[in-house]
Parts: sequence; C-alpha cells; structure tokens
Amino acid sequence: MPITQYDPTTPARRGMTSQDLSDITTRKSIKSLVKSKKQNAGRNNTGRITVRHRGGGVKRHYRLVDHKLAPGLKVTVEEIEYDPNRSARIARVKDQNGLYHYILADTSIEKGKTIVSGDEAPIESSNRIALSKIPIGTQIYAIEIHPGKGAQMVRAAGTKAQLMAKEGEYAQVRLPSGEVRRFRLEATAAIGVVGNIQHQNIKIGSAGRNRRKSIRPGVRGVAMNAVDHPHGGGDGGRHGTGKPPVTPWGQLTLGYRTRRRKDVSKLIIKSRHDAKRNK
Repeated sequence: MPITQYDPTTPARRGMTSQDLSDITTRKSIKSLVKSKKQNAGRNNTGRITVRHRGGGVKRHYRLVDHKLAPGLKVTVEEIEYDPNRSARIARVKDQNGLYHYILADTSIEKGKTIVSGDEAPIESSNRIALSKIPIGTQIYAIEIHPGKGAQMVRAAGTKAQLMAKEGEYAQVRLPSGEVRRFRLEATAAIGVVGNIQHQNIKIGSAGRNRRKSIRPGVRGVAMNAVDHPHGGGDGGRHGTGKPPVTPWGQLTLGYRTRRRKDVSKLIIKSRHDAKRNK
C-alpha cells in the first residue's frame, strides 16, 4: 500500500503525505455497530485534565470492533472500512447466523475471504486460534492478555508478534517492542500481520492537521515562566544546567521508570529496554 504524495502548492504541502485509501471498499458503515463518541479534551470523570494537549478536532464516531470473535464462528469478509479511531483498517464480516461484526483487518484480508475462529480452525492467516494450537515461530497479532476478555495487545497498524516457545501453561511471545512476555496457552491470537503497514511513514506536514486530530500544541518548559514550570524563568540565559529534565510537576523524565505493576513484571522474560541496548 503506497503513500500518497501532495503537490507542493504550499510550504506545508511540500512535505506532507497521506495514507492511500485504495484498499477501502466502502465509506458507509453499519449504524448498529457505530456509536457516538464524546470529546472529553483529556479530562476524566471528575473534570481534571489527565492527558495534556488534547482538545478540539473533528467529530468521530466509534466503531464497535469485536476483539473476541467467539470460538466456532465462521465469518465472511464483506467490506473493508476506514476507522477514524485507530491506525489499522477494519473489516466488516458476516457470520453463519447472519450477524455482522467488525474485526481488525490484516495484510491478507480481502472481500470474500472466509475467517474461522476456534481450536479447529486451520493454521491460516486471519484465523483466530488459541496459542496452544499455533505452531512456534508463527507471526500473530491481536493477542489476549486475559483469556476470554478479547484482544488487547498488538493491534496497531503494521504490528506483529512472534510465538517463540511454549513452556508449561505459558507461551513466550516476542512483542513488537522487542519485549519477550509470557501469555496463557488458552489465550487466543490471530495469525498474520495487522494491515495498513505504511501508516508509520505518513508525514503530518502542517500544524492544522494535528489540530484536526484533537492534538493541541505543546510548549517547552524553558519558554514558560518560573511559576508554570521548573525549567521556566530567567533572563534568557541557560539556567539550571546540570540538572535532569523534569515534568511540570517535578517528576524526572526522559528515561525515568515509573512502572509499578509488580504482578505483570513476573510475566516479562526479556525487557524491551534490554532489547534496545543489544541493538
């Protein structure tokens, strides 16, 4: 899937590229699988901003994607659609009961393809199978963390993981970050690579394009007043040299680890940080 270039009619357009939508077969979604999505501008249920630099942007409707695809379902791909809420494409499929579902589209999905879910499914691309039935070395995506909850990992465009080994009740999977993690063997995953692999090569080109994506500008701390940021203040010279960079609230940043989930750490065999050091 190539990247679409723009004619350099303006300075912003000169370096701007966009995704190619030629693989999308329809622009009309199913109303029963779409719901409205309210813009919260990075605020939580109490009104406090928990994610900065969010707000505005175009209105988007949320597609109800089926990340489980219950065992025993045999679905047929009818359409491939654009989803404004994720980088990957979604496929509209119809099961043997006449019900419609949205699923993540991988690189091999096309109209008319049949996808099977369950342990009896053949080892083919797009089929959803338990890790215990997938051969070692297979590329997978949309992996369940908790069996039966639905896929939570490896869902972004162009991502893939690899099943490395099986030991006891766990399977060892190498994630896109390089981290090797253990998953329960009864957890399910889809075979293949998530589609829209050229998404990472898109160049935004202009600030207004980010604003339409609900991304507001970020301001450097050194450009602020001392009351607003630990890096702020001064008469224009360099102040605070030799001190590590911090967030607006004084928390160390740029590499400082803040992860506290001790129960997850025991499932990690090889850290993603170790993978980066070995490169």
